[in-house]
Amino acid sequence: MAPFNYTGTSHSVFILLGIPGLEEQHLWISLPFFISYLVALFGNITLILVIIAERSLHEPMYLFLCMLAAADLILSTTTVPKALAIFWFRAGAISLDGCVTQIFFIHATFIAESGILLAMAFDRYVAICDPLHYSTVLSHVVIVRIGLAVVLRSFCVILPDVFLVKRLPFCRSNVLPHTYCEHMAVARFACADIRVNVWYGLSVLLSTVVLDALLILISYGLILHTVFRLPSRGARQKALGTCGSHLGVISMFYLPGIFTIITQRFGQHVPLHTHILLANVCMLAPPMLNPIIYGIKTRQIRERVLSSLSSQWKLC
Repeated sequence: MAPFNYTGTSHSVFILLGIPGLEEQHLWISLPFFISYLVALFGNITLILVIIAERSLHEPMYLFLCMLAAADLILSTTTVPKALAIFWFRAGAISLDGCVTQIFFIHATFIAESGILLAMAFDRYVAICDPLHYSTVLSHVVIVRIGLAVVLRSFCVILPDVFLVKRLPFCRSNVLPHTYCEHMAVARFACADIRVNVWYGLSVLLSTVVLDALLILISYGLILHTVFRLPSRGARQKALGTCGSHLGVISMFYLPGIFTIITQRFGQHVPLHTHILLANVCMLAPPMLNPIIYGIKTRQIRERVLSSLSSQWKLC
C-alpha cells in the first residue's frame, strides 16, 4: 500500500449501522440478543456467587471457571447494550474514544478468555496425568499468579491497538456496518497506510489465541494418552467425564471464531449481514452457554443452584 499523506479533518464520531441489509428486522433480531444477554448476566453472576459462597468449590478448576465467568460478563456487557441501543433507538453514534475503548475491552477480554481456557486445560492435564502433585502444582498462590499473568498478557498485547487506531486519520466514510467497533473494521476506514495495524493484529492473533489453541490440543493429546493407558474402563470414563464441560466450553469459544474467519477469507459471495451475524455469535454464544454447560455437567454447582432456588421458593 502506498503512503497516504493526509492533512484534512479526521472524523471523531462514527455511526454503527447494526446489521446492514436487515434494518427492517432489527427489532426482531434484538430479541435473541436481549435474551442471550439476560441469560449471560444471570448465569455468570450466579456461577461466580456459587463458587465464592461454596467452600467445596474453592478448587483450581472452579476458580478458573470463576475467572471465565467474569470475563464473559465483561465481553457481553461491552458489546450487547450498544447493539440493543442501535436496534431499539437507532443510537448508533459512538465517539472515536468510545470506539477505541470498545476495541480494547473486546480484544483484551477475548485474549483473556483464551488464556483462561489454556489454564483450565493445564488444570485437567495435572489432575489426570500427575494427580499426586495436583495440590502442590496448582496451589492458590499459583492460581493467583496465573490469573495475573492472563490479565497482564491481555493488557500488554492489546494496549498498542489503542495507539495504532488513535494515530490514524479518518477522512472517508464514518459509517461502520457493524454492531460494535472492531480493530480492522475501523482501521479500513482510515485514509492512511494500515499495514502496521494488519501485521500487528495478525501477530497478536498468532501469538495468543492460536498458540493457546495449539497448547490446549497438546494438553488433551497427553491427557488422552494417559487415559487410554488406565487399566479399567470405569477409570477411563471417570477421567474423560471430568473433561467434558471444559471441552464443551472450548468448542463454543473456538469453533464460531474459526467459522467466522473462514467465511471472511473465502466467503466472498456471503452477504455482509451474514458476516456481521457470525461475528455477533462469537460475542453472544460463549457468555450465554458457558454457565449452562457447567451448571448441567457439574454436580456441585447444579446442587448448590437448585438448593438456593428451592430455599427462595419456600420463602415466597
